[in-house]
Amino acid sequence: MDNIILVVFTFSLTFFVLIAFLVVLFRLFEYGFGFVFGKPLFVHFCLFPKKISSNALHFLNTQFPFYISLSDKKKVYFEHRIACFLGRYEFVSRENFAITEDIKVHVAATFTMLSFGMREYLSEVFDKIIIYPSIYYSRITKQYHKGEFNPNTKTVVFSWEDFQKGFDISSDNLNLGIHEFVHVLHYHGLQSNDSSAMLFSRMYTIINEEVSEAVLREQLMQSNYFRVYAFTNQYEFLAVILENYFETPLEFKMRFPDLYTKVGLMLNMKY
Repeated sequence: MDNIILVVFTFSLTFFVLIAFLVVLFRLFEYGFGFVFGKPLFVHFCLFPKKISSNALHFLNTQFPFYISLSDKKKVYFEHRIACFLGRYEFVSRENFAITEDIKVHVAATFTMLSFGMREYLSEVFDKIIIYPSIYYSRITKQYHKGEFNPNTKTVVFSWEDFQKGFDISSDNLNLGIHEFVHVLHYHGLQSNDSSAMLFSRMYTIINEEVSEAVLREQLMQSNYFRVYAFTNQYEFLAVILENYFETPLEFKMRFPDLYTKVGLMLNMKY
């Protein structure tokens, strides 16, 4: 009996050590692959993708162009990520605002769109989404806001009126949902060490160094393509250029092809 226990224990220990070794080996290989090729080894892999409701599917198929443009296979992955997002993050209403399923799906789809080229697509830098009906007063900043990301309280906040406007007018390069969730991805890239975060952060550093050069920065400012708010600081610049990337990709590519390509590499996406 003792021999059997010893054999089982030895086998179990060997098995777990082998698994741990393979995981470490895979991580090292993945890191090297990302360093050389600038993208994850793989992005989408799910044996049993989660489903979303028929109402959620109807919303995506009628109201979310990014989803509509995907192949059938990628739509399954997008739906899975929507389901995971909705199961992970808490939605909190303010001022008696009614948060419907469509609203939750719209918020989830916006974040999923931004992170769709990343394998690690859920972030620990926020855990709740607060939604006001319209512009609101923040007791923290003592100012009125349309939206914000607060890493200290792990919250993303939206004025729904302004969130909706960002999608109703789809070519003005103003999109509150994209803007605030880019701040989330930026912070995640700085704080996390997963492969997607490291690749995002690495390419962002390259972009930031290039646009800090006086000649290119002047070209960007004089073009009037990016709104003035982009040049407030590096965080707002990133948020603004991604609004442009998703809202007017053809114009972005035509005006600043090199920057456009680097943004695509940062997101691991061709849009």
